[in-house]
Amino acid sequence: MIKKLLIASIALIAVGASIAYVQRSNIALALVEKVATERMKNPLDGLSDGLHVGLCGTGSPFPDPQRAAPCTLVIAGKDMFLFDAGSAAAKQIANMNFSTGQLKGVFITHFHSDHIDGLGEVLMTRWAQHTEGQRLTVHGPTGVSNVLNGFKMAYEADNGYRTAHHGAATMPPELAGADVNEFTVQKGSTTTVLQQPDLLIEAFAVNHQPINPAVGYRIAYKGRTVVLSGDTTSDEQVKNAARKADLLVHEALSPELVARLQDTAIKNQRSKLAKIFSDIPNYHASPLDVAVLAQEAEVGHVVLSHIVPPLPLPPLKEIFLGKAPDVFQGPFRIGEDGDFISLPAGSKEVIYGRR
Repeated sequence: MIKKLLIASIALIAVGASIAYVQRSNIALALVEKVATERMKNPLDGLSDGLHVGLCGTGSPFPDPQRAAPCTLVIAGKDMFLFDAGSAAAKQIANMNFSTGQLKGVFITHFHSDHIDGLGEVLMTRWAQHTEGQRLTVHGPTGVSNVLNGFKMAYEADNGYRTAHHGAATMPPELAGADVNEFTVQKGSTTTVLQQPDLLIEAFAVNHQPINPAVGYRIAYKGRTVVLSGDTTSDEQVKNAARKADLLVHEALSPELVARLQDTAIKNQRSKLAKIFSDIPNYHASPLDVAVLAQEAEVGHVVLSHIVPPLPLPPLKEIFLGKAPDVFQGPFRIGEDGDFISLPAGSKEVIYGRR
């Protein structure tokens, strides 16, 4: 009798566990479907007309679990563009609930590896997700054609695999990779890179010596203006381009924190690393440099990106900023991955959010 009761109890427990498992599985699958449905909607449909800036990567070559390599989304009306494509750019764009398939163009500031090493994945995923039948264009200063040719060679076999597997109707071979718009820009002048009704994207030279060419970009749409500095020192050319801009996204390095890293490297007999730490401040701008420049240029808002070094602890952010917020009279902040800044057309408003 006891044996029969024990068997029956075990059977009931097994049935209960099976029911619970099925219920949990059904809930999990329903959640997957719900999330996937939301992710497959067009996120551009819900945006107000204007300029929008998404910081998909605010980091640098330093390993930083909180910041991806440089990449910035700019949305003008319903057209989405990517400025620089550091490693994980495609994943970061997806993490912000956007799709590389929606990209209308990619703009490169210079050819340091942390600004281009995610480009291959951006091109591949854009090809897979784009539905309008238009080939992507990559814009960049002299030398960008060589970069694209390198990615073309590296991905040539994979492109063939994708078409063979999914078919030419799904993965048209003629849309793989990208067209190239290579431009030149002279010091002290600007070059029109893209012009459409209501939209103007211009490039200007910046001082990132010995890296040459190196450019920043000015994006103007329906009376709103965003300037992206690229990698540079505090430079008169950036100040001129940023004059009266609504938003300046500028790179920044803390000389004080980098000097502390240099001292630590010396103490640990890491002479090569110490030399690198001693070199990098001379071709980047400090937060104070940016504050002075932005104040003189009468910029509306400043967001710092390409943060050097990483800032894993909150007190480090205060050290990083130093006196800069006291010098610049407007909003002045450190950008974070996932920040989303909206500048509605016909307004002076600048709205900060997260995606």
